[in-house]
Amino acid sequence: MCSMSTSPSDGSKATVVIGLGNPLMGDDGLGLAALERLRRDWDLPADVELVDGGTWGLNLLPVIEDAARVLFIDAIDVGAVPGTDVVILRPDLPRVLATKLSPHQVDLRDVLALAELRGTLPAETTAIGLQPGRVEMRDDLSDVLRTRLDGLVASAVRHLELWGHRCAPKAAAVHA
Repeated sequence: MCSMSTSPSDGSKATVVIGLGNPLMGDDGLGLAALERLRRDWDLPADVELVDGGTWGLNLLPVIEDAARVLFIDAIDVGAVPGTDVVILRPDLPRVLATKLSPHQVDLRDVLALAELRGTLPAETTAIGLQPGRVEMRDDLSDVLRTRLDGLVASAVRHLELWGHRCAPKAAAVHA
């Protein structure tokens, strides 16, 4: 089941941040770990929705279609050194997602293609993440991704701010 925050009360379209991955497959759980850290450490405006996309694939279509902007956070395999920052803009998403890291990426590629075909894929759709080190049955991130997690969350915050959202660290996070 997708877990979402509430939509803006004024009926406007939200910016949606979707964390992807499977936390039982090591580094593939990066998107969900980053989403949780973003939720825990940052105060975000009401027009930013955080969505636990997990491995939901086609079930994410209505969420994507109803958004003004979409930011995906995920472990993204581009053949780089583990821990390398990866940013993929809308035009390059289908090509990059052709390299399958885990089953959710096949569904995501289909979701993006369907939204594009229907003319409902937001113009501002971006995927950010890190090159994974290991994708195997285990419930924790590799050391290299764990040490880069705060940097990935900071990158997500920068993207949100570039899109006009005011984000502030929570008081507890500032002192932690």
